Amino acid sequence: MDTKDERKWYAVFVTTGEEDKVKERIHFRMYDELKALVPKRRMRERKEGKWQERIRPLFPGYVLLNGQINNRTYNLISDIPGVIRLLKDTNGPQEIHENEIWVLLRLMAENEVIGSSKLYVQDEKIKVIEGPLMGLEGYIKAVNKRKGRVKVFLSLMGEPRIVELCITMVQPA
Repeated sequence: MDTKDERKWYAVFVTTGEEDKVKERIHFRMYDELKALVPKRRMRERKEGKWQERIRPLFPGYVLLNGQINNRTYNLISDIPGVIRLLKDTNGPQEIHENEIWVLLRLMAENEVIGSSKLYVQDEKIKVIEGPLMGLEGYIKAVNKRKGRVKVFLSLMGEPRIVELCITMVQPA
């Protein structure tokens, strides 16, 4: 997905747990005008002593939109079941800053699901050798080796957020 064209990025606040349904409804009503995206992350979770892989929303309660929003599309979005509101500022629909969307799109790599990265820690420095976090080491704030997760600092709509992503620890070469 290219961020350099005239299509802008926006966020819609939706009922938590309804992200995928709202995305489908947006695609159904505005197929050519807006594209909807629900960033997700693949996570390993331990339940009853067994590791399981789950896919969870990266930002629960949000659907990202790519396109142009005018009065007609705004009204169509507002009438979709599950949509609470389009995030706005004083000038109308609030655009997601280009730097914020660039990081998200890079993490997703043309796929809505952010996969696992391979990394190691040596001399208190984190080095990602494979996966979506490669080259984004500066966004990593903490590593939990036992759970196989990292805390990553992201920003959405100008608000800082810490999200957890799945990793695999490896030995340095």
